[in-house]
Amino acid sequence: MRPLGKVRDGVTAGHLIVVGNEKGGAGKSTVAMHLAIALHRMGKTVGALDLDLRQRTFGRYLSNREIWCEKHKVELPRPIELRVAPSAHRDLDLVEAEETERFSAVLTELKTKCDFIIVDSPGSDTLYSRLAHSSADTIVTPVNDSFLDFDLLAEIDPDSFEVGKPSVYSEMVWDCRKRKASLQKRSIDWIVMRNRMSMLDARNKRRVGDGLKMLSQRIGFRLAPGFSERVIYRELFPLGLTLLDLTEDGSALPFTMSHVAARQELRDLLIVLKLPGLEGQAIPF
Repeated sequence: MRPLGKVRDGVTAGHLIVVGNEKGGAGKSTVAMHLAIALHRMGKTVGALDLDLRQRTFGRYLSNREIWCEKHKVELPRPIELRVAPSAHRDLDLVEAEETERFSAVLTELKTKCDFIIVDSPGSDTLYSRLAHSSADTIVTPVNDSFLDFDLLAEIDPDSFEVGKPSVYSEMVWDCRKRKASLQKRSIDWIVMRNRMSMLDARNKRRVGDGLKMLSQRIGFRLAPGFSERVIYRELFPLGLTLLDLTEDGSALPFTMSHVAARQELRDLLIVLKLPGLEGQAIPF
């Protein structure tokens, strides 16, 4: 398999961040949107690609943002969004060939135009998702603080809560990392973030945390702080806004101390990601 999204010689390729897991409800689209706008506000050109072709939560978030800007006559930072379509072929080999070419062409265009590309992957195993993961420079995997989400990464013993063998998603990421290392002599940085975290301390929360630390050492991902559970995220989606927009003209939502804390969580995530070109740069929010 050849490398996908190849750019012309002499052109600096954008950094591909895939927000992915194979489970819905973990907050992937919220993370993708806030990362995209945060990088935009740091002066970077950002591309966006939603690979959940059915639900398109990330894509609808961006559409809501465009509608908000038009309605309120304001200019907010918006990523360059491109789309891929599913193949209409019935033959699986033809489907795979066509979708691979479509993904590679879109990725090449975004890598040529943008400093960073944010890809929101579906909560299922699809060809587009696997292509994105194998092409990624950084993979960000949000998981909720529950053993339902932990099972996405590894098995857990129901009696001792000892971590067992890696699950299908971890194995898929591991295969993608090996493939990229073989083809491009480059590694994929994999970050797992504990997302939608409860403010309350609980035994189950501590067990999940201990399990993730043990698993990170075994299969080689880094742990990052995530976003706490906040009602504001659900309120922002239909408006197309992020926490970084609440002080903008036209925003009808009040800015509270809770939102200040949420912005700090986003800053903490950016610091842990260690993205290229941001070293030493002040975070302007």
